[in-house]
Amino acid sequence: MSLKRPAKEQPENFEFNSPSLETANAIITKYPKDRKQSAVMALLYLAQKQNDNWIPLSAMKYIAKFLGMPYIKVYEVATFYSMYNLSPVGKYFVQVCTTTPCMIRGANQLVEACKEKISKNESELSTDKNCSWIEVECLGACVNAPMMQINDDYYEDLDKEKTLKILDQILKGVKPKPGSYRGRLNTEPENNRKTLMDLKNA
Repeated sequence: MSLKRPAKEQPENFEFNSPSLETANAIITKYPKDRKQSAVMALLYLAQKQNDNWIPLSAMKYIAKFLGMPYIKVYEVATFYSMYNLSPVGKYFVQVCTTTPCMIRGANQLVEACKEKISKNESELSTDKNCSWIEVECLGACVNAPMMQINDDYYEDLDKEKTLKILDQILKGVKPKPGSYRGRLNTEPENNRKTLMDLKNA
């Protein structure tokens, strides 16, 4: 795993906007008063969502003060977990699973599509600075391989053609429909469920 480094260009200030602040305060109430630092992961994710999918150093310092904990402790959490982005990734952040089940089913075609539509290299912003992509380890949707995650949504049962169409949409600012692109419902077999159909009549 490569070392995560903060972006060279950093905003000077960060603070939660009104909706984020309301959510942060609600999150803290779920913990004992002397354990509010346990909310650090949730607050980091909240800051990331507010700040176009990445966490600046000023946000880490803000959260440290917000939770009354050392800044270095917040930094340690943010740099340890892969779910946190420490540099800009764009409005649309594409994560392509290339672990064995997806790779066997053609994940390399999804990577090729990202290289063609977004950028030749991982973690490199598209020309309009609106999108980037990376390869990741298992995203837990092996049955619907190959698949990718865009922001919070899963796009499953893909091939290169379908991936290119999805990427075309996000590059035009249109949110594609998440889910299976072979018409499956969740992880059911294609053409609907085939087993346990007669239980209600048993």
